[in-house]
Amino acid sequence: SRSSRVPKEHLGENPGGTLSVDRYTAYKALGSEELKISFCWGHVRRDYKRIYAAHPKLRLWAQGWFKRINLLFHLNNNRLKVLAEKEKFEAADTLLRQEIDCFRNAYVKELASRDLHPAARTALESLRNHWSGLLIFVDHPGIPMDNNLSERKLREAVLGRKNYYGSGAVWSGDLTATLFTIFQTARHNGLDPIKYLTAYLHASANN
Repeated sequence: SRSSRVPKEHLGENPGGTLSVDRYTAYKALGSEELKISFCWGHVRRDYKRIYAAHPKLRLWAQGWFKRINLLFHLNNNRLKVLAEKEKFEAADTLLRQEIDCFRNAYVKELASRDLHPAARTALESLRNHWSGLLIFVDHPGIPMDNNLSERKLREAVLGRKNYYGSGAVWSGDLTATLFTIFQTARHNGLDPIKYLTAYLHASANN
């Protein structure tokens, strides 16, 4: 099931932290004071790329918006490069926050226009509705602007599932999910998953 029940059961009661997600409805039901929902700017950018492809008259308009989004990514990347250097970070952080303010002023101004094209209005209203979740990365530099890393990691599991037809039992599915989590955590920390798992199994056997 893709309902919100699945992540709710997985996370347990009163979970805390931040989820980096796309705008799928089930994720929105998880938000609370303790659990923040950080929405993906990559998915926002796709809104304007779709408009660019579908509405020739709106191409310049759409192009302007995904250039603005690209600038946010650029300024945030510059900020992350100097994360350990306080003065440089503060300067880069100020530039990012100034551009965020300009970005917000631009979409608020356009939404106030009565002549806005319906497709443009839909995209900007979605932006407004997700705005607070899109800004979490600003105060928390450790949170990425998009969820691309998560989706790339999930892709390997999906390709595997297509090759070996999934798991034949619930316990097997649980084991697979656990191992994928261990493998990706090892890789994320620069460890060879096979050597890591082999060392673990040897240690278990010896003890």
